[in-house]
Amino acid sequence: MRFMVMHKVDALMEAGGPPPQRIIQEMGQYVQSAIQAGVFQDGAGLHPSSRRVRLEVASGHATVTRGPYAGQHELLASFAMVHAASIDQATELARRVAAAIGDVEIEIGPVVEPWDLGLMPAPAEPAPRFLLLIKADAASEAGAPRPPALTQLLDELAREGVLISAAALGPSANAARYRKTSGKRAWTDGPFAESKELVAGFSIIDVASPGAARAWAEAYAEILGDNEVDVRPVA
Repeated sequence: MRFMVMHKVDALMEAGGPPPQRIIQEMGQYVQSAIQAGVFQDGAGLHPSSRRVRLEVASGHATVTRGPYAGQHELLASFAMVHAASIDQATELARRVAAAIGDVEIEIGPVVEPWDLGLMPAPAEPAPRFLLLIKADAASEAGAPRPPALTQLLDELAREGVLISAAALGPSANAARYRKTSGKRAWTDGPFAESKELVAGFSIIDVASPGAARAWAEAYAEILGDNEVDVRPVA
């Protein structure tokens, strides 16, 4: 069974500073061990909202808002990771996605690369990656399948060499949220009417059960600190 484990931003992330070296080292070791075990399949972190863009389409009218911004409607339906030369080009790709869906909100953000963390020198000609975070609506929360036009577009983007990966999420009724309240962490089962916390990054894992996904997420959260963490089944 595949799950998305996503963590939310904190003040340090929004300030644009690099994570503490302890987190970089421990998360790197944790992910590497998960790769070797065949558990970790995909993942990425995002830069702060000051470097992101929101595209909102309502009744055919598109509005583009540049960050920084506070979280508002952050419950996800799906995501796509793409290659683009710039945030503007990535936003144009998001417009194509919106045209295939209809009324939708999509957040576009640059992916944190290894050289951003000082793990390796930046390549002479980097190929920037961006995440398109497609927000949930009543249809996706009801378990509606991906629109055929979107499936067709993603196939086109894959053939063009633009699409890196994509996944749709199951309804939040099957999700769980792990957050700290009054100094203690606890799980809350979905459904969730909303999520106000901005997504900071995610991992796609393949494990035997929802319980195994929660256990993996608990260790993930322990490394991060106080960040809210959601576990969502991948459709």
